[in-house]
Amino acid sequence: MSLNVLQVVTVSTRPGRIGGPIADWFIGAARKHGGFEVDPVDLAELDLPMMDEPNHPRLQQYTKDHTKAWAARVERADAFVFVSPEYNFGIAAPLKNALDYLHKEWAYKPASFVSYGGVSGGLRAVQMAKQIITTLGMYAIPQQVIIPFAMKQIADGVFTPNDEQAASATIVLDELLKVTDALAPLRSN
Repeated sequence: MSLNVLQVVTVSTRPGRIGGPIADWFIGAARKHGGFEVDPVDLAELDLPMMDEPNHPRLQQYTKDHTKAWAARVERADAFVFVSPEYNFGIAAPLKNALDYLHKEWAYKPASFVSYGGVSGGLRAVQMAKQIITTLGMYAIPQQVIIPFAMKQIADGVFTPNDEQAASATIVLDELLKVTDALAPLRSN
């Protein structure tokens, strides 16, 4: 039996971002967990332009190659973890854009977040993102990893989690695995 596919999406596209080292840590934790085939996605590398499709995404009548490729990649995934900063108390524009490109490809798939930022650890952005992903038919699990003042945990380009964050990653992965399996019959229809 093949493993479910977990996409770990690095949201920030900003030069000098700290999301890369945080995503690298979580990707390693997910691979060590062993419950998923891990598919890292970096929105900076994906480089989706601002929504440029003429048709509503629910129609799946994509005209651009970048949209077709993104749709195929999301369709293949069974679950998601978004490694996301908080920009101005809200969701990062690259994540909103990537979500808006598609519709049906997201449905019946669970998601969680590894959020980072200042004192709030990115929680305000996550709350906004949950409204969007729920509208797309995704299931936002309540478990997540929160990293306040993340810069303090990065040295020489490597993020080192504290004990609570490492434990949270395992809890997130365990719960995602359960919910991914529970939603599988809905995804197969």
